[in-house]
Amino acid sequence: MKIQRVIQQELRRKMVPGKVVVLLGPRQVGKTTLVKDILSQEQEPFLFISGEDRNIQRWLGSQSIEVLRQNIGRNTLLVVDEAQHVPNIGLNLKLIVDHLPHVRVLATGSSSFDLSNQTGEPLVGRKWTFTLYPVSQLELSANEAPFQTEELLSQRLVYGGYPEVITTVGLSEKRELLNSIVNSYLYKDLLMFEEIRKSQKIIDILSLLAFQIGNLVSIHEISKAIGLNTRTVEKYLDLLEKVFVIKRLGGYSRNLRKEISKSSKYYFWDNGIRNAVINNFNELNLRNDVGALWENYLIIERMKKQHYKKIFSNNYFWRTYDQKEVDFVEERDGGLYGFEFKWSKSSSKTPALWVDTYPEASFEVIHPGNYLPFIAIQE
Repeated sequence: MKIQRVIQQELRRKMVPGKVVVLLGPRQVGKTTLVKDILSQEQEPFLFISGEDRNIQRWLGSQSIEVLRQNIGRNTLLVVDEAQHVPNIGLNLKLIVDHLPHVRVLATGSSSFDLSNQTGEPLVGRKWTFTLYPVSQLELSANEAPFQTEELLSQRLVYGGYPEVITTVGLSEKRELLNSIVNSYLYKDLLMFEEIRKSQKIIDILSLLAFQIGNLVSIHEISKAIGLNTRTVEKYLDLLEKVFVIKRLGGYSRNLRKEISKSSKYYFWDNGIRNAVINNFNELNLRNDVGALWENYLIIERMKKQHYKKIFSNNYFWRTYDQKEVDFVEERDGGLYGFEFKWSKSSSKTPALWVDTYPEASFEVIHPGNYLPFIAIQE
């Protein structure tokens, strides 16, 4: 099954001379496949290179206009895969854009903390940035009937949305793939950096987060549990977010002193990765964390939809110190929208304090019977 990625056509339209298109996303998420699909439609000569190749690093990181010109040659499109490995990649791409005006540039990277930082200042006004996530239900719905989506929901809660995992049929093979992604790729970008010495500590942090989906995360408690100071834990959490493993959600607070605003919740960009971290691929009827899987799935799928469909929103959770809460809050278009996530279809009352505090806000319960418009249908 070929999965058409939502951003493909727009990304291709943005590939014009004078601009660099930067494509970010976690490893194994399909960036290279997407790029090759785009290149298969190219009519002009192109050069596809890998930033992990040391020979490529030497000439592409040379900061010499003549060296860059000689190596690019007559190609009108330069594609750099895993560009974050090239020294001073941002400055070198700026030289290409400024001095080789006929060349279009597409650069991919698996870590936003390196490639984005390197291309940020040198390419101000000269780049478009896209992010490719694990396959979204928005993308899958293009090729699925509603009954197929319903049948596959339980698998997606357990095995997630990495492209090869989706297209692999056997459940044991899916498990092997996810374990391979976690063991071989997940930490690769982090461990490249000299300051990241304690790889087991990163795994320990992720394991703790995996068991706290939907709950407030205490940096102090994590630091005590794994034996690292709070500043180091905060640094690791920041880096894990920047390599697209986890996503932080902050608390919404505007009116009440007792609203929690300084604590955070953390979600995994992929349910399958979360389950691989804790080595639990049990079917839903054998699990006690279905509610957490459902919440993680809906929040991440919603964020993918926001990104791909340009729904500009500030995202939060809402909670008070006396345990009143709303799972997910969107602040957009001058409105406030609250969502509660329930795996069962039982009714859930709108929290009275939410209504009293924000009378203009809406509230909706999202359950398996009504979730598709929330994550996969254009509003």
